[in-house]
Amino acid sequence: MTAPTITAIRRLYPGLDQPTVLLENAGGSQVPRFVADAIRHHLLRDCVQLGAGYPASDRATATVERAHRFLDRFVNGEGLGRVVLGSSSTSLMHVLAHSVGRTIAAGDEIVVCDQAHESNVGCWLALERLGARIRWWKVDPQTGSLDLAGLKSVLSDRTRIVAFPQVSNLLGEIVDVATATRLAHECGAKVVVDGVAYAPHRAIDVAAWSCDAYVWSTYKVYGPHMGAMFVRTDMLDDPRHPLEGPNHFFIPRSEVPYKFELGGASHEGCAGIVGLAKLLEILAGDAPASPEAAVDELAASADRCTFATVERAFAAMTALEGPVQARLLERLTRHPRVRIIGPSSASTDERVATVSFLRPGLEPRDIVAAAHAAGVGVRHGHMYAHRLCTAMQIPPEPGVVRVSAVHYNTVEEIDRLMDAIDPVIA
Repeated sequence: MTAPTITAIRRLYPGLDQPTVLLENAGGSQVPRFVADAIRHHLLRDCVQLGAGYPASDRATATVERAHRFLDRFVNGEGLGRVVLGSSSTSLMHVLAHSVGRTIAAGDEIVVCDQAHESNVGCWLALERLGARIRWWKVDPQTGSLDLAGLKSVLSDRTRIVAFPQVSNLLGEIVDVATATRLAHECGAKVVVDGVAYAPHRAIDVAAWSCDAYVWSTYKVYGPHMGAMFVRTDMLDDPRHPLEGPNHFFIPRSEVPYKFELGGASHEGCAGIVGLAKLLEILAGDAPASPEAAVDELAASADRCTFATVERAFAAMTALEGPVQARLLERLTRHPRVRIIGPSSASTDERVATVSFLRPGLEPRDIVAAAHAAGVGVRHGHMYAHRLCTAMQIPPEPGVVRVSAVHYNTVEEIDRLMDAIDPVIA
């Protein structure tokens, strides 16, 4: 079986069947029908509490456990740690920072990055009141890029945590996580990676990168509105600074992920995550591109989905995205006054299909208004990268224009956008 065509892929997503072209996927992606069907099925059949021992409860319990185990494999973290689920990436970052804060000693250093989404900054700055010292890994003020030499300059034997994004949700540039992690580990530090802007586009491989915690948003990766966080067992059980989750005192410290899931994970959200495995099988060419599947088949897909399947699925996504981001950058660079915020290269090794830009002399909101008038959904703003905008001397309000495509978008949709805004930015 071969990978499906773009036409077949788009049929999997009911949300694409509307007049508006959706090019704001970095804010939240569409879900395939079987993810929504799995959620509906759970709510109408198994909407009960876990662990009670009767059939509906047993099914709900199995769904929540299946979702966690599937995500352990999704990030290639099986046997290395566990995935914790929460309401959002921001909430999970705060849970992790709170746990680290219980082990902070005066003078411990935390490295944060002004390229980051605020979710991976503010929670660490809050530890200053406990005696932590904040060190800043600064960006190049012209390009917004991070330099590994800059990271080296702020590391020391007191560094406890290094927190940074794998991809800026404003720049689209891919950061070398493996090398940054190695540098941090040489100082004895733990690494917390914000993968929210990377995860919709490429396979996450925590085993290859050796990072200690990795956070992403499932609602930006074709699933339900939740956050997910892989935490390595070595970080949880570090003999110098063992971490304990904030859930109720009577829940054993060893009961991970539940000890970190305040109030428990969304049961219906877990059902949707189970349904995501079918999408990966289809994109990997392991299953026919049918938008519907029986609930039992969705569970079977989640159980058999290996990291190799995940890799093939995301390789197919990258192949589909490449021409789309190349077309967008080519059409933008036809305008000599347009400034690309981030790499101008269309290489899928250097960036993902999240592209921000400015046209000096024009308000970003006016460009966005022209797109909206033509039925194309994009947006402007600082994208929660407020500090990055400030570092690059870009007013956070109105910020930049951002166009964000994923594998189900097309070159024709890019042309529709550019045909609408060309007269404005020319």
